[in-house]
Amino acid sequence: MRYAMAIDIDLCTGCQACCVACKVENNLPNEIWWNRVLTVGGETMDTPRGRFPNLSMQFLPVNCQHCENPACVRACPVGATYKREEDGVVVQDYDKCVGCRYCMVACPYSGVRQFNWKEPEYAIEVAMGSADVTPHQFNTVSKCTFCIHRLARGEKPACIDVCPNRARFFGDLDDPNSDVNKALQGRNHFKLLEDKGTKPSIFYLV
Repeated sequence: MRYAMAIDIDLCTGCQACCVACKVENNLPNEIWWNRVLTVGGETMDTPRGRFPNLSMQFLPVNCQHCENPACVRACPVGATYKREEDGVVVQDYDKCVGCRYCMVACPYSGVRQFNWKEPEYAIEVAMGSADVTPHQFNTVSKCTFCIHRLARGEKPACIDVCPNRARFFGDLDDPNSDVNKALQGRNHFKLLEDKGTKPSIFYLV
């Protein structure tokens, strides 16, 4: 099994519902975001490129790319970052992490890994999201996990279910009938920074 995600950037409207769903589901501390939606356009978020009436703008959701050949795994000196053999998901073991941040330096995808600089703090007094999420720890690196707690229950990642435009698809690349393979059929696509040799598992449909 090889889990992967496809994102149709023609359907993405930059609503950031995926970002919020990820933050709530995984009980992410303040200032920590595992999902981001970048604006491909002007210099600031949600601004187009060009001069009216010749304007263009597109959105690019970015999270951990769950690479087949992850640079972060090779860089980690204590085995805290590893790829699961059963499905290829790249995860972080907070109990092993020593906070060296070598994985962040090695990862070519800027911003997909977050570092807990202080004891986790939250917007409200009670935990949000799933009780199955591993508690966050001070002085550790965290990242998108493809919601492995949901995968264990046979569910899809939270960002998939919440997308109002159904721009995200998830499934097993080894299963020809999976949602992700169906989405890829007959569609042009690209991956981020393919020249780095990481073989990411996130496909962008165009």
